Amino acid sequence: MTVGAPPRVALVGANGHGRWHRRVIAALHGAGRLRLVALVDVRPPEEEPDAPTPPGTGIFTDHRAMLAASHPDVVVVCTPPHTHLPIARDVLAAGADLLLEKPPVLDLAEHRALVDATTAAGRAVQVNFQALGSAALAELTAALAAGRLGPVTGIATVAAWQRPDAYYARSPWAGRRSVDGRPALDGALANPLAHALMQCLAVAEAVAGEPVRPARIEVERYRVRPIEVDDTTVLRLTPAVGPPVLAALTLAAEEHVAGDVLVTGARGRAVLEYPTDRLRLPGDARPRAVPGRVGLLANLLDHRAASVPLIAPLVRTGPFTEVLDALRDAPEPTLLDGDLVRTVGDGPERVRVLRGVNAVLRDAAETGVLPSEAGVPWAVRPYLVDLGVDIPDRQDGTHHA
Repeated sequence: MTVGAPPRVALVGANGHGRWHRRVIAALHGAGRLRLVALVDVRPPEEEPDAPTPPGTGIFTDHRAMLAASHPDVVVVCTPPHTHLPIARDVLAAGADLLLEKPPVLDLAEHRALVDATTAAGRAVQVNFQALGSAALAELTAALAAGRLGPVTGIATVAAWQRPDAYYARSPWAGRRSVDGRPALDGALANPLAHALMQCLAVAEAVAGEPVRPARIEVERYRVRPIEVDDTTVLRLTPAVGPPVLAALTLAAEEHVAGDVLVTGARGRAVLEYPTDRLRLPGDARPRAVPGRVGLLANLLDHRAASVPLIAPLVRTGPFTEVLDALRDAPEPTLLDGDLVRTVGDGPERVRVLRGVNAVLRDAAETGVLPSEAGVPWAVRPYLVDLGVDIPDRQDGTHHA
């Protein structure tokens, strides 16, 4: 790169969600922060009115050919999760820094392999958990550090979305547990609602003063359609240090809940609506918008230029990958059907709704109790993973397994 010239940036995976990245890149290109040099996709890039492709941008169908021809400084990778590791290795070996779409990888072996590749290349890897750049999250963690909630006793999230039939027809890996012998895990927890769990893990990290070390994971996984993964999940994570974390999530919602993170302490409760950056702290009459979200690509550019700390470095996502690793061998999600499920609409936009699911998930998030423990009629016993880490007793500091 010529001294003073903006870094050369390429995007691998230019269609689908990659169009969101193209808009981000276009704004930074227009501001002179970077120069877009290449787009890669197995299909010709779709038209994106808000992100016109600059003249001279290379168009490729293979990322290796792009790396050899375009010599990017930074590569954004937005491809199916099961393809991330080999592409990331190639990017790092070519000497580029990397913004990797979430989830970065799908098991701990791949996570360790990517950490090793990052270390060997001496490059930076940022994971696109973009809600971690929220000023509202920063204000929440500052309030926790100041003791505004008192000792924190629980962290939870509830998110209730809908996904139509078309969502599960969007690609060969949609709704799949594995593809070509590699984990895909395209369920609610691992993909569309991954941010909800990651926000909780970030709060737990702030409370404990160190990254979360899961000691026990209990999860109930359900589906309302013939897919291989979950569309409704309630997960409770007991960490080695810090309060329990509970995630109650569905893609078969009765009503939309964007995504609330509930932090309960001895002095009250805080609620962060993470997709909209709205925050309510104890004493606030109502939620309020907290403007200001640092883009993770912009943060990566600042890191390159001035050693600004990365917001979502690969190491910070380790606990999230550990959860996915623990669930890899879980049994198939329980199929819920019959009178429990109703359909709305038709054709590709048809959705399946789990009756009463919003109330069940809200209750789990409010209480920290799993649906099976609360006596929900359709709930089944959780899948339990004991990771063999001692858990300190919350009252007297003694440990138990």
